[in-house]
This record gives sequence, C-alpha cells and structure tokens, in this order.
Amino acid sequence: MAGGAVVNTAGGKDYPGRLTLFVFFTCVVAATGGLIFGYDIGISGGVTSMDPFLKKFFPEVYEKKQLDNSTNQYCKYDNQLLQTFTSSLYLAALVSSFFAATVTRVVGRKWSMFAGGFTFLVGAALNGAAQDLAMLIIGRILLGVGVGFANQSVPVYLSEMAPARLRGMLNIGFQLMITIGILAAELINYGTNKIKAGYGWRISLALAAVPAAIITLGSLFLPDTPNSLIERGHPEEARRMLNRIRGSDVDISEEYADLVVASEESKLVQHPWRNILDRKYRAQLTMAIMIPFFQQLTGINVIMFYAPVLFETLGFKGDASLMSAVITGLVNVFATLVSVFTVDRLGRRKLFLQGGTQMLVSQLVVGTLIAVKFGTSGVGEMPKGYAAAVVLFICVYVAGFAWSWGPLGWLVPSEIFPLEIRPAGQSLNVSVNMLFTFVIAQAFLTMLCHLKFGLFYFFAGWVVIMTVFIALFLPETKGVPIEEMVLVWKGHWFWNRFIGDEDVHVGATNGKAANATA
Repeated sequence: MAGGAVVNTAGGKDYPGRLTLFVFFTCVVAATGGLIFGYDIGISGGVTSMDPFLKKFFPEVYEKKQLDNSTNQYCKYDNQLLQTFTSSLYLAALVSSFFAATVTRVVGRKWSMFAGGFTFLVGAALNGAAQDLAMLIIGRILLGVGVGFANQSVPVYLSEMAPARLRGMLNIGFQLMITIGILAAELINYGTNKIKAGYGWRISLALAAVPAAIITLGSLFLPDTPNSLIERGHPEEARRMLNRIRGSDVDISEEYADLVVASEESKLVQHPWRNILDRKYRAQLTMAIMIPFFQQLTGINVIMFYAPVLFETLGFKGDASLMSAVITGLVNVFATLVSVFTVDRLGRRKLFLQGGTQMLVSQLVVGTLIAVKFGTSGVGEMPKGYAAAVVLFICVYVAGFAWSWGPLGWLVPSEIFPLEIRPAGQSLNVSVNMLFTFVIAQAFLTMLCHLKFGLFYFFAGWVVIMTVFIALFLPETKGVPIEEMVLVWKGHWFWNRFIGDEDVHVGATNGKAANATA
C-alpha cells in the first residue's frame, strides 16, 4: 500500500561517538557559510525598496512608485531590470555550483568554502562602490559565484563531520545561519534607510563583506572531513581526524572501515555526473531535483527577497514595511531553532508534513485577506488592524517553512548520496535550487502584477503537491549513517525496485536491513 512509507532504521549501525567540542566549533564555523546566502536574501529586498537606490539605478521604478495610491498596487514594482538585479546572483550560483563540485572533490570541502567566501568578499566591495548598473550586476554575479561554492560545500561538510545521531541538528546550523543573515540584513536595512544623505544602500550592500570575511578566514582554520581525506588518498590522516571528531576514547575502527569501503567504491566511478543517472541512484537523483524544486515553489523567497517591497505593496509605508520584514526575519530565526532541537527526535518526515500543512493554511488566508481589500483591480487601502492580520499569517507561514522545508531542503539532499557521487549530487541540488530561485526572483514582481492575490493560491497549490510527494516517496533518514543510507532506499515500498542486492555495498551489509512498512 502506497500510503506513506515509515522506515524503521533503528536496526542500522549506530557508530560510537559523541558531540565533541572540536566538532561543535568546526561545524559552527563551517555553518557561517550560510550567513553570506542569508545576508544577500535579506539585503536585496530592502535595498530595492529604498528611494535613493531606485532613483540612481532604476529611475522608471522610482517614478512609478511616486504616483499616488490610485495606481494599481500589484504592479508598481514590476520591472525586468529590477528583477535582474536580484536574480542575476542566483544564475551565477547555478553555474558556479558545477565547478564547485570538482573543487570540493579534488582539493577538499574547506577550500571550496574559502573560494566561496573570497569571491563573495570581492562582489560585496563592487556592490558597495557601484557607480552604474553594469558594476552593480557584475558585483551580484561575483556574489552568486560565492553562494554557489558555499552552498555546495557547507551542507556536505556538516553532514560528514557530524555523528549520525546528531547530523540533523548540526546540519541545520547552516539554515540557522541563513536565517541569522537574513535578520541581520533586515535590521541593517531598517537602520540605513534612515540616513538622510541617501547613501544608506551603499552601507547595506558593502556590509556583505562582514559575513564573507567570517567564512573566508574561518575556513582557513577548518580541518577537512575524514571522508574527503580518504577520498583524496590520506588514509592515516583521515583515521586521526575521525578519532579526534568522535572522541579519543572511542573505537572508530568499524566506522573507519566503512568509510574506506565507500571510498574504494567511489574510486571505481570515473564519471560521477554520468553515474548519477544509473538506475540504482534513481531515488537520490529524484530527491536532489524535486526537493530544491519544491523548496522554491513554497513561495518563501517571495517573502524573503521582496518582503519590504511586498509589505509596501500591501499598504505599509517606508519604515513600516522594513519593520514588518524584520518581524518575519525574527520569526524565521526562532522557528529554525525549533527544527535544530527536534529534527533528530521527531525525524525529517514529521517536520516536512506538519510544516507543509501550516504553510498551506496560512497562504490561503493571506491570499484571501489581500483579495478582500485589493480585489483584482489592485486599488484599495489596508487598515492597521487588517494589515496586522496579514503580517501575523505571513509569520505563521514563515514559521512553518523555517522548521520544515527551509532546513530540511538542505539537510536531506546532503545526507542521502553515497561518497562516489556526493559532490555531483550536492551540485545538482544547489543548481536546481538556484535555477528556480532565479526563476522566482526574475518573475515574482511580474507574477504579482498579473496573478494578483492569486499568486498566494498558486504557491498554496504547489505546497499541496510537495506535501503529498514527501508523504509517499521520502523515507525517514534520521540517525542513519551516511554510508548506510542505501538500506533506507532498499527498504522503501517504491524505491526498492531500483536497487538490486548487488548494489548494497559491503559496509552496509554488515548492518541490519531497514524494515519498511507502508
């Protein structure tokens, strides 16, 4: 029966080891790679709602914005160049993630993080000093290259360093840093918007150098993961590192042996991009495409990119729109903390399903509230109490995302790939994420103009589809060692047809098979 597989993975191996102080600090430093992504998401929408920025780079939008409220509220920010400013970063991230896969595999995860941080640093300097639109877009492209490298390497690094039973908590540190970056950007926008001289937007854009410097310098002090060291031919160093991250008094021989087996298998794979298409990887390939695809079609980046613009469209003025964005940013951070402390207890599936239901209800309510006030004409005003209700339900929506699709959209793809195709799989995950982030960023203001309040119903429909997809096709992965993940797919009601007994590697066969019930 295909009613949603519940996989009992308790019979799989539970390697000894604890959360050492060393692992905790290395994971915190690595997770700061999420700051650069989050800061950019938060800063873009605030800057594009600032009049001095619009006046300098997008005069058409500025002039349209100055018209009185009889102008269609849905369409006053509809401008392809303005959308290109936001979305160009994500196209660059998409392309760079493919190069990042090779760097991550050949020289290690830490140097991929370093490359991402340094490139982002240069892009931040260009954006802060931008004199024309070309300089602004070039800066955005460099920021995108940085995001592509960081997003490709950081989730994999965290998943490989963490003990299996705490992998969810430590990996979600990446998403937590993204939310902190978003909140910091929104607070900075709120402050710089008050600068009367009109250069506040430069400070907002240039301060992206701070999170970039943190990950650039921090990555220099990070060790590489045992998985990467074995893969690159340093077995003794890998053994010492595994001993250090699991605790000096722990017997690591079984985990190390399984890592070596996985590495030997990975060396047989000469073309990971070709091999990822093999039948036995069909489940992982599907998840690497569908999870980031669905993550963007939750509509979250509509809220996070364009929050100030969206709130101003809904009738909030200047500072009020930025403050509303700060409120959603705070909700995002605290709700992500909920996920940090529950993901390894409740599991991935429960958070996905609960979060999806919560997002669906809140999107339907927000769409209806906007429809009642603005209708299809886009003409109308929103009383304070009514506007507060809109913000409240947007916050309910953000909370649902922040403890489900937000962190899990990065966690699950980073933990399901075997070593031989892991960099390629994570690059595919990042590139699909960035492709649809680009599409949404480029199209949102135009979609808002044409779909009006129906835009929220559009995303609600996708939330229904993705929630059903998770219920049917994603098995539970909590607590399962990465190198044994094949047992989870082998035990699933649907994916087991793609995996033969010969596809279960030697290390995994030493554990007990996962039992699936549907």
